[in-house]
Amino acid sequence: MPPTKGFPDALVAQALDDALNCGAAIPVLAISGLQGSGKSTLAAQVVALAASRGLRAAMLSIDDVYLTRVQRQRLARQVHPLLLTRGPPGTHDLALAHATLDAVAAGGPVALPRFDKLADERLPEQDWPRIDGQLDLLVFEGWFLGTPAQDETDLDPPLNALEREADADGRWRRWCNHALATDYPALWQRCDRLWFLQPPDFSVIPRWRWQQEQNLQAAQPDRSSMSRAQLERFVQYYERVSRQALRTLPALADTVIALDEQRRIISTR
Repeated sequence: MPPTKGFPDALVAQALDDALNCGAAIPVLAISGLQGSGKSTLAAQVVALAASRGLRAAMLSIDDVYLTRVQRQRLARQVHPLLLTRGPPGTHDLALAHATLDAVAAGGPVALPRFDKLADERLPEQDWPRIDGQLDLLVFEGWFLGTPAQDETDLDPPLNALEREADADGRWRRWCNHALATDYPALWQRCDRLWFLQPPDFSVIPRWRWQQEQNLQAAQPDRSSMSRAQLERFVQYYERVSRQALRTLPALADTVIALDEQRRIISTR
């Protein structure tokens, strides 16, 4: 069943039970998946199933802890102009992510950060959802959770037009890869279980992301949407780390959900 209609109940229950049985006092279930793969859908289903069992669960996305626009503007001036665009490693507030996980682990209270993608800005803290009691589960989702850095030698050849035209000397991709190597592993280690939604290959991602864009536009007709050409360019910011995730996460994740081009489940392992 495609993620747009929800994942099968049995799979959702498997994910929830896997997290609850991992031995952690307040488990963190990480759901990793490239753009459009259905990770937000699965995360929401797990939280809803937990609630139906009388458990307290909440959801956090790696997207919720993006650096503010002012912080990214500073990086764009000081390091590389491409760092203005949110998403790649190095554009997240990892101190905020750790502080949030610390508060969850301590049993609350905690305010869960939220980011407004239309405004390209983090929501003010007074607008974050607040958890006053102890959670039974935190579901943490994101497009590259658990992904390790590439070898330095693999960074030399540009792999798309964005890298050829805007990062000819490789400074941007090396800076992002360095961040992935040094700053993110400590965050990955806080995930008690890692589930990976595995697409057949990267070529489906622009189409999946375009479907996502069209759904967002239908739900919010007043929002300014990307054209197909803009979206194709936008996806190139994520291509290098996405391909690294595809290469590495099947061997690193606790559970891998293999999807076909229509996002139907082929296998669970």
